[in-house]
Amino acid sequence: MYHILRGLLLMAVSVSALAMAAADSTFTYIPQIHATLRPRLEVATESGEYRFQMRNARLVISGYAARPVDYFINIDLCDRGKMKILDAWGRLAVSRQFRVQAGQFRMPFGIDPFRAPHQYYFANRSFIGKQMCNYRSVGAKLDYMPVSGLNLEFGVFNPTAIGDHEVWSKKLAYAGRAVFTPGAWKFATGYMSIRPHGVRANLIDATAGWSAGRWIVEGEYMYKHYVHASHVAAHAYSIFADYRMPIHAGYFNRLSFQGRFDGLTDHSDSSVNADGLLYTTDHARNRITVGSTISYIHSKSVFVDFRIDYEKYFYSHGFKADAADGDRIVAELVFRF
Repeated sequence: MYHILRGLLLMAVSVSALAMAAADSTFTYIPQIHATLRPRLEVATESGEYRFQMRNARLVISGYAARPVDYFINIDLCDRGKMKILDAWGRLAVSRQFRVQAGQFRMPFGIDPFRAPHQYYFANRSFIGKQMCNYRSVGAKLDYMPVSGLNLEFGVFNPTAIGDHEVWSKKLAYAGRAVFTPGAWKFATGYMSIRPHGVRANLIDATAGWSAGRWIVEGEYMYKHYVHASHVAAHAYSIFADYRMPIHAGYFNRLSFQGRFDGLTDHSDSSVNADGLLYTTDHARNRITVGSTISYIHSKSVFVDFRIDYEKYFYSHGFKADAADGDRIVAELVFRF
């Protein structure tokens, strides 16, 4: 195994050196800097409680160190009052179809979990993107595009949390996905194996989406199974539609309407109690979300959204939700620049 890894590393370095030598001398290092701000107000409609949040204040720096080498740094300066370093990676384009990436980043699995805050259709993420599969880690992945419209990714990672890079381990976490986009359609599937708190869980995912004209429709399903039945298996699903149309209302130039149905069965979030055992914190639920967004679109990377959503929750087993997990109205501004 050591000799194979050494051979692959030498090959990558050789190809990189040749590519850099071939690059013309006029290449300029120009980093791109973007930010996303999401201040919001949430009102719990059953209790009458409310809260203001700075949900995100993200700063992204990206660019090319050389023609075949790019980098990406993503920092949340304020995620509900906390600062988080989310992504920090470098990537080498070995060829037009083959890339190698290393650092800290989101594991390649799922579609909804990969959306950045400025790409959300709703103020709050689906249960798939928040409870079931919100995993970043430190590792490396291969990205291969054999034909137009087909992207294959596979990566290996530390099994520990992204905040701890010191732990040695004999086990790895790994994930892979395939995304196929023929025309207006998108199809994706993936597999992930993780070890939260030393207990391995395997996940599978399937997504189908369609986008044409003013419409976007997408459905995603995710299944999570713990090895040796250490915890009950969980299912999560999300179906949404987005309709947008041009308008002329002062500075605003687009109006859109969104609807979503998503759900989650009883699910362990990999926490541990005093005995070191897994326990369930995410109770089975379904949710209907309806909303509307009015936008000023200057460009793909510069825009302002004003969004209002209403979320209606449905719990099983007689569970009574508090303000954090119950019906709510969310009003937020999204600044992207």
